[in-house]
Amino acid sequence: RDEIKKGGQAYIIYPLIEKSEESQLESVEEAFEELARTVFADLRVGMVHGRINAKDRDKALALFREREIDILMATTVIEVGLDNPNATIMVIEHAERFGLAQLHQLRGRVGRGEKDSMVIAVAHPPLSDIARQRLEYFANNSNGFDIAEADLSLRGPGELFGVRQSGLPELRAADLSRDRDLLEASRRLLERLFADQSTLDEPHRKLYHHLQESEARRQIALGGG
Repeated sequence: RDEIKKGGQAYIIYPLIEKSEESQLESVEEAFEELARTVFADLRVGMVHGRINAKDRDKALALFREREIDILMATTVIEVGLDNPNATIMVIEHAERFGLAQLHQLRGRVGRGEKDSMVIAVAHPPLSDIARQRLEYFANNSNGFDIAEADLSLRGPGELFGVRQSGLPELRAADLSRDRDLLEASRRLLERLFADQSTLDEPHRKLYHHLQESEARRQIALGGG
């Protein structure tokens, strides 16, 4: 609230779109409905997530960029491709449920202007040892390559062409020790492809949002580590 009074804007990030009977995690829809009419009733609050149709989502993002929205409540749909130099603060709820690389990508949405910025990662115990290591590393490191390496080390890359999503992989098309340069180049290519969502057609936009939501669900299934 103090940052907004100074003219800044804020993100609040949640791991889920809607409340799930299988999880006690707070969802963005649930939080938006509650906070927009209580704690933030005097502020302009918007919401975006992967299930909102592209037109409404783009409108909300445009209003945020144009400073017509003070607080944007969102899922990882804003992880890349959104540039708002006036956004100075981000709160990540249930930060223990996000991957290390994902946390770093989210952090990149603030501090893009000349103003000082802050990211508050809110973790909810109990935390697994890996989740604790992940958050400690996130708090003490900002180099993207180092974070990608640590993320790979902490959770394992999973199978690229199978159903297993964590742990050491059985790679059929690539070997991490032999093909690391190729895999890194592929990652950079995908980042460039999705860097500006405004250039994506609707099928690719849907693919991007599906990948983001899948990663969030994977982290939830792993229990934060």
